[in-house]
Amino acid sequence: MSPPVSLPQGEEKVQAVRSMFDAIAPRYDLVNRIMTFRLDVGWRKATVRSLHLPVGSVVLDLAAGTGDLCRDLSGSGYAPIGADLSWGMLAHARTQAPLVQADALRLPLPDGAADGVTCGFALRNFVDLGAFFEELGRTVRSGGRIALLDVAEPRNKVLHWGHGLYFGKVVPKIGGLLSDASAYRYLPQSVAYLPTPGVMLDTLAAAGFVEIDRRLLTGGIAQLITATRR
Repeated sequence: MSPPVSLPQGEEKVQAVRSMFDAIAPRYDLVNRIMTFRLDVGWRKATVRSLHLPVGSVVLDLAAGTGDLCRDLSGSGYAPIGADLSWGMLAHARTQAPLVQADALRLPLPDGAADGVTCGFALRNFVDLGAFFEELGRTVRSGGRIALLDVAEPRNKVLHWGHGLYFGKVVPKIGGLLSDASAYRYLPQSVAYLPTPGVMLDTLAAAGFVEIDRRLLTGGIAQLITATRR
């Protein structure tokens, strides 16, 4: 699916995403917990469980934000390293993991440096998803694992309608009351950046991944994509 013309693209998107997350960082966790009814906590734990890597494995958490996944990774015995484009988000991070400000499409790491990668709710924010998957293929060692969490749209027609109403109308109001209204209007619209599931999984395969699986969570309002580096 191509993003609507009204959504930023290219370098304009990079700047817009960085500025938006810098702005909403102070209350990002609070708004997430409220608007997902804390379901995001369980989704992140499921993401970490799906890695199936040995204790002590080095796991990159890309678009690390305030460190939610880094904390879960540490709690499961992994050695996380967080990276995010937004300095504002990293400044509000609550984790002991090493953090770096970096573009996930150009990571300052050698080939095969990571045993695994997690990424939460950021696939639609990257300028080029294919380039992101290629960078995952470069930085994850052979046999390493990735677990990518993001929003989805339910297949059930009733759930799809209700989710669209909530995500498109209620979430922006919650965000406007507690944080930045324009950012929480953008976030529901940004789902349009995501390609169809088939295209997304084929692109992952082309980047060198096998054992690719896409699992819908909580009736299909979230998705978890896992894969192993060939």
